[in-house]
Formats: sequence, C-alpha cells, structure tokens
Amino acid sequence: MQSARASPIELEVGRIRELSKDGRHSEALVAAELLAVAAPQNRDLLYLIAANQRCLNRIHAALETLRRMEQLHPRFSLLYQERGYCYTTLRDAPRAIEAFLRGVDINPALAKSWSMLERLFRMTGDARNAAAAAERISSLKNLPPEVVRAGSLFSDGDLSAAENILRAYLRTSSDDVEALRLLARIQHQRDVLDEAESLLEAALEVKPNYVAARLDYVRVLIDRQKYLRAREETDTLLRLEPGNRAYLSLDAAACVGLGEYEPAIALYHELLAASPASADLHVSLGHSLKAIGRKKEATESYQMAAAARPSFGDAWWSLANLKTYRFSQNEIVQMRAEEAAPGTDPVDRYHLCFALGKALEDRNEFAESWQFYERGNALKRAESRYHPDITETNTRKQVEVCTAQFFAARVGVGVPNLDPIFIVGVPRSGSTLIEQILASHSLVEGTHELSDIQRIVVEIRGLEDNRYPAVLAELAPEEFRRLGERYITDTRAYRRGKPFFIDKMPNNFCHIGLIHLMLPNAKIIDVRRDPMACCVSNLRQLFAKGQESTYSIEDIARYYRTYLELMRHWDAVLPGRILRVWYEDVVEDLEGNVRRILEFCGLEFEPACVEFYKTERSVSTASSEQVRRPIFLGGLFQWRNYEPWLGPLKDKLDDALIRYRE
Repeated sequence: MQSARASPIELEVGRIRELSKDGRHSEALVAAELLAVAAPQNRDLLYLIAANQRCLNRIHAALETLRRMEQLHPRFSLLYQERGYCYTTLRDAPRAIEAFLRGVDINPALAKSWSMLERLFRMTGDARNAAAAAERISSLKNLPPEVVRAGSLFSDGDLSAAENILRAYLRTSSDDVEALRLLARIQHQRDVLDEAESLLEAALEVKPNYVAARLDYVRVLIDRQKYLRAREETDTLLRLEPGNRAYLSLDAAACVGLGEYEPAIALYHELLAASPASADLHVSLGHSLKAIGRKKEATESYQMAAAARPSFGDAWWSLANLKTYRFSQNEIVQMRAEEAAPGTDPVDRYHLCFALGKALEDRNEFAESWQFYERGNALKRAESRYHPDITETNTRKQVEVCTAQFFAARVGVGVPNLDPIFIVGVPRSGSTLIEQILASHSLVEGTHELSDIQRIVVEIRGLEDNRYPAVLAELAPEEFRRLGERYITDTRAYRRGKPFFIDKMPNNFCHIGLIHLMLPNAKIIDVRRDPMACCVSNLRQLFAKGQESTYSIEDIARYYRTYLELMRHWDAVLPGRILRVWYEDVVEDLEGNVRRILEFCGLEFEPACVEFYKTERSVSTASSEQVRRPIFLGGLFQWRNYEPWLGPLKDKLDDALIRYRE
C-alpha cells in the first residue's frame, strides 16, 4: 500500500512498478520515460527504465541507461544486478559475473544475484566459487525473510523502510541477533549511537561469540568516544584472531582516541606493510603524525594517499588542513579535474572543494577560492540533518529551567573536585590557543575535545529529546554527585597524573548549567572571537565530525547569535562563574591575558605558558599547526579577504557584531 505521504512522483513510480510486474513492459517503459522528463535523476525510475528495456530485448539501451544511472547512484546494488542480467542475455559471462559480484559486494542479501553467480560459475567450470555462492544462498534461506528484506533495503540506503520492517519483526522475535545487529547498523549510520550500542549489547548478551556483532560494537564504541571499552573489545577479538587487519585498525583508532599516538603509529605502519597502497591507512597515519607535530612525515603520508587514490578528497583536504602546506600548480590542476569529474563521490567532491578553496586562498585568488568554499559548504549542508531551531529551542528551555532560583535551591550538589577546566565557545574562536597556553603549565593536562558531557546529557534525557533540560529539575541532589563522580572517573583515561585537566569541547556552552550542578568548583572559560572572523573561519573549515552548524551562512550566523544569548543567560544566573577571554585581546597582549587566565584557574604564572608554541604535546584539532607557532597578528583580519561576498553574513549577524564584546 502506498503511503498517504507519498509524492505524486512516488505514486507514479509505484504504478509503473506494478505494470512491470504484470509483464506490461511496453506500457511501463513509455510511462517511465515520460515521467523521467520531470524526474531525470530518480533512482527507482531509472532502474525501471533499464529493467523494462531489457525485458523488451533492448539490451544496449538498457546498458546505456545503467551507465548513466551509475554516475548518479553508484551504490545501488540492483543497478549491478540488472547489468548482470543484460550481460547474461548477451552471453558475456565474464562481464555478467563482474556485475553480479559488484551487486553482492554492495548488498550481500541479493539472493537472485547469488543464484545467477552460482549458475555462471558452474557454467564456466569454477566449482569453488559456485560452491561459495550456493553456501551464501543457503545462509540467506536460513534467515527470516524479514531480516533478508530489511538487509537488502539497508544496503541500498533505504533506511526507513528497513527500520520499519525490523521493528515490526522484533516485536515478536526480540532475541533475533541478526535483526538486532541490523537495526543497530541502521541507527549507527543515522548517528543514533546510544541506541546502536544498546542493541548490540542485547545481541551479544544472547550470542556472546557473535564476532560480527562484536566488531560492530567496537565501531560504535569508538564513535561514542568510549575508547577504553573499545580497546577491551579489540583485545578480545585479537585473542580470537591475532593479526586480523580489521581488528588492528580499530585498535589503532582507539589508541588515537586515547591520545596514545605512538602505539597507533606503530599499528598503522604494521598495517601498511601488508597494504602499502591503502589510501585510507596513509591518511590515518598522517593524522597521528600530525597530532604529535611530525609534520614532514604527515605531509608525506597524505601525499602517498593522494597518489594511491587521486580522487580521494580526504587526502587532499588533509594536506590543505595542515594550514602551512602550499599546493603546486600541477596539484591544483589535478584537484580541479577530480572535482569536476562526473563520477566523483559526493564526499570526495566536497573535500576537494575545501582543499581547492584553501589552495586558491594561498595564491590570493579569493574570488574563485570563495566559490569553492561555497560549493563545498552547499554539498556538505545537503547531506546534513542539522536543524538550527533545535539549538534555539534548547537555548530557550535552558533559560526557562536554569534560573537563579533553580541554582540557589541546589547549592552544594555535585562533587567538589577542582580538576576540570572547561573551555567553551563557538568553533574556530581560538579555544585551541587557550588550551595550548594552559597545557603548557606544569600542573595542567591537555586532553581532547571530550564527549563525556554530551554522553551524560543523552543518558539523562533517555529516548525523549525534549526531556532535557527540564529533566534537571527532576533529578535528586545525589544524582548530580553521581554524574560528577562518573565524569571524573571516565575522563581519567585521558590523563597522565597532573592535578588539573582541560575539557575543550566547544559546544559544552550549551550545558554549563549541568556542568555547574555536577562540578561546582570546575573552572569554565568562554573564548570569544570577532563574529565575522569566527564565522568566516568556520565557513572555510571542513570538520572531521560534528559542527554541522558551520556549513551555511544562515546556520553559522544563527548559531553564533544563539551562543551569545545563552552565554548572556549564564552570566546573569551564575555571576562570576565564567571567565570571558577575547581572542583579539590575547593576540594583542599575550602575557597580560595569560596571567589573567592562570589567576582565574588558581595557578601560578609560568613563562612556558607565554611560550606555548614550544610545548610538545599532541593536538588533534584543525589548529594543531597554528598553535605550534608564535601568535600571528595578521590572522585577525584574514576574513577581510572575502569581504565582497559577506554582506549576507553581516546582515544575519546583525547586532552580534557589537554584542560579542559584552
């Protein structure tokens, strides 16, 4: 039954699909080609055109349709199955096998492709592969049909349809480990990490030796930044299968998360010894080398990644993101060609756009540089699920719930620890500089942008997003102590024995009320930068993960204004609780501001904090190379290079251009 919310095009595609099933291929093809005038890129429509062309024995026309379709939807498994049928009709067994194998590589649940592969392998005398295909067919037949159907939909990107099937099935078969694992993979792909973790834990409770589920569990733990737990799980997997490359790679990622870069580098070298042409491994190695200041080796790793896979946008952007790398004319020509190629993956394309933006910026070609930044931002924003109204609604609720009276009624809750120093603000505000200054002190540990506060928020709000922050009023005093103790315990994984440590997650400004209740003696520093400079810096930056508010002028301007509004509230209800540091002031009077920051944190002045760029420590943020050099005054005004195109940003920031100095 068609959904009541189906669009007219979806309804017509459904009708054409029924015509095709009924064998009315001529009618189906005419209707599909007519509809394609209005929806030329519709995946299901293109597939129906090709399938009906084949059924009408118009094989070469079908192959041409599939070729065009592959440029638009290269990860659609049925495309390759249909191509396999075409080559089977043409009696071209090698190409048919190649096509079917590509289909099952994307979608292992394609039973019809496996059946065709078994026949083709037997026909060509390949008994071993024929037996392997038959085994896959048998394993699919042993699975519940709901799980097979959902798996096929998941592989082709139809997440909602797959999820609906699985949730309905799990209502009557709640301990089916395959269904639990597949639903977890869907939620992982949607970034609903807490549910993905719970589903995999449920699957492993039923079947502890289910290695595939445990492997997925490690991936989720890493994405949730539960690196110690992830390492425990990779140890378990490596005991079962020493030397497994997938497990070693995840172990290296967990080491990186814990800031243990030397063992990670050793693991990446071990993996590259077996796969020297792996572009992904070269980039991962480069990131670890960059974090500990081995810039020359990092550069070489990124260059090797780009050489191994010229269309690999992440390799090119990683070079650009060194901030000090200058692209040659030949490299720019190569990047232009890869970005313009019709078959370039969208993710690679926007990485290339940001890299080209930086390359042309360094050549003072600002007009075209801005065009590439705009294109990269538009592509990234198109895949984002960010909704600025959610952030704004959260701010309004924080103001409503976290009043001065609310905090006065809860004096004395939480844990008294002095250890944490929180650095908050909008990304690209100069927070990494302040972190480096503090981490240069002999008593302060620099860590990472820790996600522990966000995990606590997810835990206390449960499955209902709108429960937070109202749920804070429902928590008993001892709950805030428990949460504070848990935060201190969980963050020990990132510490090496110093009495103070830094949590530099900028977005924690949204949760200062919770932080105050959990850790009433923690220091909180708000780093603020001129809104034009800050927002333009964000629009020129492609983040590895998160910070989805930074990929359009509208979003980043609204985010900056929301940040100012919420910080004004915290200042009003928690007077004196937060130290405000303006980036421009630090640049103009470094020592004076260093002394002010240290005094706020209860620390004695140390000259090393002024010579922060000499401090040897790992830094994994986008500013890692910049904080290894003395302060550069010219950086204050780099945004003016793009001023001719920034009228809309100024308009949307409005009075924030003045209010940021409050």
